Amino acid sequence: MRRANEHGPLLVVGSTGKTGRHVVERLRRLGEDVRPVSRSTSVRFDWFDEATWETAVSGARAAYLVDSQDENAGERMRAFAPFAVERGVERLVLLSARGWDDSGEPELLATENALKDSGAAWTILRPTWFMQGFTEDETLSAPVRAGELRLPCGDGLEPFIDAEDIAEVAAAVLTGGGHQETTYALSGPRALSMGEAVDTIAKATGRAIRYVPVSEEDYVAGLTAEGLPEEQARFVAKLFGWSSTGATLRLAIARTGRPRARPSGGRRYFEDRP
Repeated sequence: MRRANEHGPLLVVGSTGKTGRHVVERLRRLGEDVRPVSRSTSVRFDWFDEATWETAVSGARAAYLVDSQDENAGERMRAFAPFAVERGVERLVLLSARGWDDSGEPELLATENALKDSGAAWTILRPTWFMQGFTEDETLSAPVRAGELRLPCGDGLEPFIDAEDIAEVAAAVLTGGGHQETTYALSGPRALSMGEAVDTIAKATGRAIRYVPVSEEDYVAGLTAEGLPEEQARFVAKLFGWSSTGATLRLAIARTGRPRARPSGGRRYFEDRP
């Protein structure tokens, strides 16, 4: 194992994504040397092209990781994490998700388990649904633009979180002491039903948008009619269904050893966007 470079850059994998770009911005504001990588950055990183890994991790002292976001994520993390540790990356911070531990499906914890087995000083972040989902994920943003959001969430409550708040926690963990072998549950400051969230968007944007609760079966039928494979459609429906049961309702505060900025409110977030 190579000796860690205590002055080396902080690696951000998935640096152009919903959380990664905010992690990069926050670390730079802190004066840190940051190495942002993705499939489209100057230093290229691809979970499925191991030839890109060496340059990405070389000299880095810690890394923020967004996994490959597919069924191969656990296997890819199990290959990459020890690769990074062997090359001197001492701390790995993984973006995971709330609900995985209560899902009853061990495969959803595959990336977390790979991180824990890597030999790194690991930290796992488990946030709730992102506010950015309404503006950046086609599953939510396209229906919102069309004026009607149909989901199998019922009247369940979800404490949506702003990706900038996730980035603040990630930056504190990457640059501060402690946090090893720790899992942080992250949420927004207030739990909203999907109907309340849609009303907030409508009021903030001045547009007519409505939420229509549907059954999981009807939702799956709608997704498959649009061309999504049934297995994937059922998984998406299950994720939204957790909101209907309150599976991700717990409100959490991450104790990172630093003062936290006031968490972003949903209305303020949407008022700042067209």
